[in-house]
Amino acid sequence: MTRKTLRVGVGAGLTALALTYVFLFSGMDFDYVIPKRLVRLGAMLIGGICIAWSSITFQTLTNNRILTPAVMGYEAVYLLLQSLLVLLLGTQSLVLLGASGNFALSVALMLAYSWVLHRWLFQDGASNVYSLLLVGLVLTLVMGTFTQFVQFRTSPGEFSMLLGFTQASFNRAQPEQLLYAGVIVAVVCTVGLRTLPTLDVLALGRESAISLGVDYRRAVRLQLVLISTLVAVSTSLLGPTAFMGIFVANMAYALARSIRHRVTLPMGCAIAVAIFIAAQLAVEHVFNYRTTVGILVNLVCGAYFLALVVRNRGAE
Repeated sequence: MTRKTLRVGVGAGLTALALTYVFLFSGMDFDYVIPKRLVRLGAMLIGGICIAWSSITFQTLTNNRILTPAVMGYEAVYLLLQSLLVLLLGTQSLVLLGASGNFALSVALMLAYSWVLHRWLFQDGASNVYSLLLVGLVLTLVMGTFTQFVQFRTSPGEFSMLLGFTQASFNRAQPEQLLYAGVIVAVVCTVGLRTLPTLDVLALGRESAISLGVDYRRAVRLQLVLISTLVAVSTSLLGPTAFMGIFVANMAYALARSIRHRVTLPMGCAIAVAIFIAAQLAVEHVFNYRTTVGILVNLVCGAYFLALVVRNRGAE
């Protein structure tokens, strides 16, 4: 199968899947059912692009295919924020802030966390990505522990509401949020497209990139800023997605059969969106809302991650 045929096939399959989701058992209700599904579809599109683009780029920088930006602590910051809001404002926190206010606050806080982290670790001119990973992992554990402490101080009703923030869901997305998120993602992807040749060089490793004339420190910092923005948007819009980035990135490598980012990034985005649509279809029409998209995605992608780790250990 040629690369062009593969792209056409993936595009056609994704389009068919999207149309199936929008119109299946809709009764052609253009007043309520279809508009609601279009909003969810928009959230899937934006979230899928964010997760795939950030994960593939992050794995390029770390030269490791079993890592995702989640190890940097962005999702931990999001969950800690939501826990503090519920503890301080109670169950009225969403009413007081509004969906868009919560979204904007979450994005701003995660970007501020990213800025502080990068500035602290790169202030001496160093560009050790692995130091960044180590600090991010430690901060993730610390914030996770503090989040649990905060949650223990909430009432059962407040804790029940908090559980909704721990799983990826498209039901929270609002048209206004999608507009803001879409603009941010469009800007980030436009900047990212111009750096694809540099990303291909960064995939060769730090020493090779420097020998080929790439300003490694500057290139890495730019990519980390783009990754942070995408992760902040997707987490604030959908919630934590845990292992999905690993699954999407590795499936993109396998199908694209190329390390060039102009091939792997679009493939990864298509795979991520398709996974979201398939999971939402299963939630609505198979499980009748008795489970969530987050549970299904984490179940499949977590099992794949475990298999990937076991396979890599067996190959050593």
